[in-house]
Amino acid sequence: MEIVERIRKYVEDECRKETNIYGMNAFNHHFVLVAKYAWFLADRTWADKEIVLISAWLHDIWSILWDYENHHLTSAQVAENILSEMRYPRDRIERIKHCIIAHRWSKSIPRETLEAECIADADAMSHLNNIDSLFFLALTVRKKSPEDARVFVKEKMMQGYNKLTQWAKDLMKNKYDACMLTLDDSLF
Repeated sequence: MEIVERIRKYVEDECRKETNIYGMNAFNHHFVLVAKYAWFLADRTWADKEIVLISAWLHDIWSILWDYENHHLTSAQVAENILSEMRYPRDRIERIKHCIIAHRWSKSIPRETLEAECIADADAMSHLNNIDSLFFLALTVRKKSPEDARVFVKEKMMQGYNKLTQWAKDLMKNKYDACMLTLDDSLF
């Protein structure tokens, strides 16, 4: 899977650029985890591992380069451009694009393949395992107050968990419950 390593290196290099407002935090605490969880899920669902790993590395590429709001669409376009330059097969590029577009659970885009489910689940799982990075995003990048950051993180966790496949929910239930308990602002 030489192409996967080339894509991983491309993403790492882009994350190192000063134009990336998230810094290496995006690479070390998001992309790496999404790839790890995506591999785990692909291995257990018999999804195409190469499609899953390339999609995992490229799923958020545009959000670090330019624009978060439509990053699922523009990341798919960036993936198509990069993979076309590498003469990657067109049918596989289309499958990767679907994974990237469908990973954005806040847009409710249907996941039509096992690979797309792996990416969407891996993305949400990375948030459930990265409460510190979500607080970094809320406080440092989005400049939220501590209270607004807590609400942001809690909502992100809830949205992500609710979009997981049932199998992934079962895997993440203890983490999710612990996060919700930590983020609860009630006295008891």
